[in-house]
Amino acid sequence: MRRRALVAAGLSILTAPARARDPVDVALVLAADASGSIDEDELRFQKEGIARAVADARVLEAIRSQPLGRTAFAYVEWGSPGGAATMVPWTVVGDAEGAAIFGRAVVRAPRSLQSWNAIGDAIAHATALFEDCPCEATRRIIDVSGDGPDMRSLTPAPVARDAAVAKGITINALAIIVRAARAGLADAYARDVIGGPGAFVEVAEGRAEFVDALRRKLIREIA
Repeated sequence: MRRRALVAAGLSILTAPARARDPVDVALVLAADASGSIDEDELRFQKEGIARAVADARVLEAIRSQPLGRTAFAYVEWGSPGGAATMVPWTVVGDAEGAAIFGRAVVRAPRSLQSWNAIGDAIAHATALFEDCPCEATRRIIDVSGDGPDMRSLTPAPVARDAAVAKGITINALAIIVRAARAGLADAYARDVIGGPGAFVEVAEGRAEFVDALRRKLIREIA
């Protein structure tokens, strides 16, 4: 608990936290796979990819094209049963400066302690995170990315998904296909993870496609 409190205190310096009742078009939780199947290099690639995608001119154009021109992002790492952790708190992005602030915070955040693939618990954590969001969001979205199916969740992914959808939250997924054995991962995410109006699965065929796939996904979610 003390370590998490110190981490949160440090991150508050690196980010520009959303202000109370700050209206935004979208509140979006980026939930990244930090489980045992993800090594340090792979996690760093994901984090740097998130920073690049959020700062992409096409994503910023999508943000600015909305009525309010602002999207609130939070960054979550998941893996262990019941262990999903918020690594970067809600941060409002409406321009390149805001995107850079959020991206730096994601890249600099320490790695959380995770194992297994508890996607259901990640969804439950992200759903609860909206309750603490200081923004008034028109739409709420959970963006789950990972390279494996749900395993050992305390709350199975379909149950957590249905609970989130019942609260008006949409869940989309990015399947990172890095092994031939994971060829059915997109189908598993479509069946067990996504939900809500217009929910979809984006696919990245390995790390080389991750940034482009995430950029496409963000534009589709925001605009």
